Amino acid sequence: MSAPVSRPPAAEPAPDRLLILSVFVVASCGLAYELIAGALSSYLLGDSVLQFSSIIGCYLFAMGVGSHLSKYVKDEDVLARFIDIELLVGLIGGVSATLLFLLFAWMAAPFRSALYALVFALGVLVGMEIPLVMRVLNGRKAVFSELVSRVLTFDYLGALAVSLLFPLVLAPKLGLSRSGFLFGMANAAVALWTLWHYRLEIPRLRTRLTRGVLVMAFLGCGLLLSENLTRWAERGLFGDEIIFATTTPYQRLVVTRWKDDTRLYINGNLQFSSRDEHRYHEALVHPALQSMPWAKSVLVLGGGDGLAVREVLRHANVQHVTLVDLDPAMTGLFSRNDYLVGLNGGSLKDARVTVINADAGQWLETNADAFDLIIADFPDPSSFGLGKLYSVPIYRLMAKHLSDNGALVVQSTSPWFAPRSYWCIDATLREAGFHTHPYHAYVPSFGEWGFNLATKRTGFTPPTRYSVPTRFLDAETTRLMFRFPPDMQPLPVEPNRLNSQRLVHYFEQDWGNVIR
Repeated sequence: MSAPVSRPPAAEPAPDRLLILSVFVVASCGLAYELIAGALSSYLLGDSVLQFSSIIGCYLFAMGVGSHLSKYVKDEDVLARFIDIELLVGLIGGVSATLLFLLFAWMAAPFRSALYALVFALGVLVGMEIPLVMRVLNGRKAVFSELVSRVLTFDYLGALAVSLLFPLVLAPKLGLSRSGFLFGMANAAVALWTLWHYRLEIPRLRTRLTRGVLVMAFLGCGLLLSENLTRWAERGLFGDEIIFATTTPYQRLVVTRWKDDTRLYINGNLQFSSRDEHRYHEALVHPALQSMPWAKSVLVLGGGDGLAVREVLRHANVQHVTLVDLDPAMTGLFSRNDYLVGLNGGSLKDARVTVINADAGQWLETNADAFDLIIADFPDPSSFGLGKLYSVPIYRLMAKHLSDNGALVVQSTSPWFAPRSYWCIDATLREAGFHTHPYHAYVPSFGEWGFNLATKRTGFTPPTRYSVPTRFLDAETTRLMFRFPPDMQPLPVEPNRLNSQRLVHYFEQDWGNVIR
């Protein structure tokens, strides 16, 4: 009797390519909603580390809840529920950025609650997607090892794709609202193509198809109207007519106008009002430059609006100004817009000015030039990314670029509203080896505002006269600027070092006690 002929086991069917492709899209969309929520909250609330950390934590926890809940879906309903969830994720995720922005503009109080509620809801739904896909594939007799490897591979590839596209293309080119609608449409597309491909297996096909088309149409309309919706929300947020708004890779820029008052907002925070910006910029520039009639070269860090440069150029002894600002959209706007160019006197197009778009810290590390005056006109230290620009290492780096008789001037937030922040900047400069000369000025749009003039040598004396035309400064104003009343005296604070970033914590605590 002959032995039976052995045959290789029959190959199991490969995982369905359509569902594998769906995993790639689903993973991309899930991460996109997380990034959009984190970016939006950091734009509106500041402290990007806290916002991203708390949102990621909430989102991941919610995904775990969603994965657990997926086990309660019956096997015969898995494919239909996957389609329903895709439509729901697309709808909620697509409108999330616009909805949150509208809520912040018109009813700021419940914003945080709504933010985390949306993040949690999306996380639960997204957490159900992959387990349901794997159950669908497993039901089609896919080899388990191949199933897991392919699903996770495409899951991670989708996350990689959107993590690169979001900061480089989507956020700067489309903005957060349009990006949200675009990814919502991608989720709806997954639902529709899955619905059509498995139409013979889906109950209530026509109802689900109609629902999917309506969701896709709604999101498409949102994509087309998102810019108008964003402007409407910002009008409620800022109050005045918006004459320019754009989202760059670094920040949200909005310029408003009401009668003769033009205002610049960065990430929702007021940067200047044309009615009183002369007070701020005269105080920032002239006390130092008037005491340095020999100064020829000036470095301005930040200040991409060109208003500080305008004041610097009033001094005939200055031969060259280098402006280093991170955002080319900022310097471009204030170089091309006729009204804004009139506001800064065309300073950014002056032959004596060189504009460089670069990170200030990195530029200081790679450049070897020395300057007679450095003006650090950075935004307030509301995040760790900005806080590093007010740190001991950065100030020591600035000292290397300063001539022996030169001076450094730092805008230093409010000694009245944020006293610990203000005196922390003073302490940080002293820790970096400078002799400091703190002063303050009243700017109606901001209230009492602070500055620090720092020198390598002792002996600075505030000027008693000005050789350039000024609207705010005179001998008496200057004398009072360098005196602090009893209720604005120095406080015991720690310097701002990179490993602790005490300044950012002081800033949050100080302004948290002021803003209601």
